[in-house]
Amino acid sequence: MPTDDLPETFHVTTDEQLRAVSNLTRHRIMAVLRFELATITQIAARVGLAKGSSSYHVRLLERAGLVKVVRTRKVRGVTERYYAMAARAIALPDPGEGGPDVLMRHAVADLEASPADGERHVRMAHLRLTEGQFAELGARLEALADEYRELSDPSLPDASLVFALFHPARPEQAEGDAK
Repeated sequence: MPTDDLPETFHVTTDEQLRAVSNLTRHRIMAVLRFELATITQIAARVGLAKGSSSYHVRLLERAGLVKVVRTRKVRGVTERYYAMAARAIALPDPGEGGPDVLMRHAVADLEASPADGERHVRMAHLRLTEGQFAELGARLEALADEYRELSDPSLPDASLVFALFHPARPEQAEGDAK
């Protein structure tokens, strides 16, 4: 899909936009549109939805500015709309202290729904890093994700890459939250 004219990043700033991206079905629709133009019928088939449900979710995404119509054509008297993402990437607001991170919830749901017999690379590592090492690792992970996103070929099967680099709550903070 040509993405030369797309903005690099769409910043989610309104409650309407946040509600739109917080839904797992709409997350999966955006995953389809990230690499290819698609009609409501094509989206429905790829995501496993009825056409009416697909249309409802795409309309919400379009109203929030996250997807847009990029091409239309007449087919037997009906105007067929092709949708695409409104930007190459979506930046979500910080969920705030104790707030659920929508990306991680969607990533876990997608991982749980993926074929159990398929190849997976899942790992959790606890590290002790200086602030400089922490920043460097974060930058390297983002650069690696960007590099492979540029190599993505829409004709190949989907693959998801999710990472989270963060400082966990200290035990005394976690205990205080539990009281």
